[in-house]
Amino acid sequence: MDEVTSSQRVVLRFNKEPLPVRLFLGATWLTYRVAAAVIRPFERPIRATARGIYRLAAPVVSRFPGTILLSATIGACFLVWIHALIFAYVDLRILTPAAAQGLTPSTWGFPPSQIEPLIDAAGGVPAAMSGLLKYLLWPVQFGIVRDLIGLTALLVLFNIIPIYAIWWERKVAGRIQSRLGPMRVGGWHGWAQSLADGIKLMLKEDLIPKDADAALFRLAPYLAIIPAALGFVALPFGATYVFRELDVALVFILGVLGVEVVGVILAGWASNNKWSVYGAMREACQMVSYEIPMGMALLVPIIAVGSLSLRQVGEAQAGGWFSWLAFQSPFAFIAFVSYYVASLASCKRAPFDLPEAESELVAGFHTEYSGLRWSFFFFAEYAAMFIVSGLAAILFLGAWHSPLPLAWGNAVTNSMPNWPVLARGINGILFSGPIWFITKCVFFIYVQMWLRWTLPRIRIDQVLYGCVQVLLPLTMVLVLGQTLWVWATTSGSGAWRIVALGSNWLLGGIGAVFAFAFVAIAVYGFYHRRRLVGWLVIDPLPGA
Repeated sequence: MDEVTSSQRVVLRFNKEPLPVRLFLGATWLTYRVAAAVIRPFERPIRATARGIYRLAAPVVSRFPGTILLSATIGACFLVWIHALIFAYVDLRILTPAAAQGLTPSTWGFPPSQIEPLIDAAGGVPAAMSGLLKYLLWPVQFGIVRDLIGLTALLVLFNIIPIYAIWWERKVAGRIQSRLGPMRVGGWHGWAQSLADGIKLMLKEDLIPKDADAALFRLAPYLAIIPAALGFVALPFGATYVFRELDVALVFILGVLGVEVVGVILAGWASNNKWSVYGAMREACQMVSYEIPMGMALLVPIIAVGSLSLRQVGEAQAGGWFSWLAFQSPFAFIAFVSYYVASLASCKRAPFDLPEAESELVAGFHTEYSGLRWSFFFFAEYAAMFIVSGLAAILFLGAWHSPLPLAWGNAVTNSMPNWPVLARGINGILFSGPIWFITKCVFFIYVQMWLRWTLPRIRIDQVLYGCVQVLLPLTMVLVLGQTLWVWATTSGSGAWRIVALGSNWLLGGIGAVFAFAFVAIAVYGFYHRRRLVGWLVIDPLPGA
């Protein structure tokens, strides 16, 4: 038999894919060919322009990387806010009241008393442009168009988080191990390394073992990545920054995250590889065990607020540092630590990374995977890391609020009646907004990376012991204790209220000490980094 060429191999692999996948790949290929034909005449000017932009931008990026990253984050939040204002403008100024009644609320929680001054401050639209705007914004009146815009934004965020987190983890691991990590691709600190790796994975051959269950083998990565993407649908980034506000948002997110374990088990079983089966068995034991204490730990702040709505839980912590739920009672403080430990097991992060266990199971449940399907598992893992970090921030540490009371921000807004857009921006940056929520999530993700490259992997019997005999009874006691605490402080004597106030200040002070110590250690390490790594003080590459 003649040897199969690479092109024939691609055709054979394409024919094995399900019809929706083939349609998607065919549309992608056609789009690529059309774009290449259109761009080809302009290829040289485009390359020359790109090189010029790179030469101008590289020194600036190398000099002010943190400022650029912060500015990009603020700009992205501002764009989301502007699109909410556009929806509100359509509802209030273009549509008739009868036409606007059946729409999904597009102001994302903004009351009309705040929306109308902002629209007026953005400029009373001239009469000559109002007619044009009605035609341009006509599609926005349909709910399906608004949902598509919101889902597109979530999809972009869902892809950006793993790409950034993978590069960041490689840099963190390098620094902890006294090396540099990625340094070349893209220039400054190898920031484009993840993009290059993603392109490589898309071009690699997608192998399926001969004795594997092909259907389940293909299905498993989708069962891992889709639940992680669905978690973003109900996760609020701010009081008005949520795609779908659900009364049971916490139950929904925990439910969809629990489906990911099915994808991992299917991946291990369908691979027909003993290492993969071992990894799947470990994942089944680990996930099913730790979901119980993780959910019970999250009941503690729910009991304190009395609602399963994540937005209401977040808004209950608008009073500043000492109003954060982790500092409201000793039970909530311990529940936060218990939840974070259980979330590490939920995300298969060290020291609970037994389903992968590179040193003993090769790669565990995804040993036989390659190419794009292999990357889906990592995208799901890093997206889940962001979601569990977001739940920790919302339910324990002030959600999208800064340590400063929101009342101060409202005072700033009221003191600038002639500049409502500027006042709202200052309020969102300094007091309450998605920037604070994203910052807290990034910090928790960093702690997960820090623990991975610091702690050794524990045995499976130790994993189960820590769940069944430590975390599970502890969280049961915490739920009971929080229930009694709420009852005593709300309906008990004044002495209980004094005890609650004292514990609030004590726990808040402990939290402030930890926060200050972390910042102080980070600043000390940054300014003394040249003498902390021995002979590696010499910069092998520019920008190190």
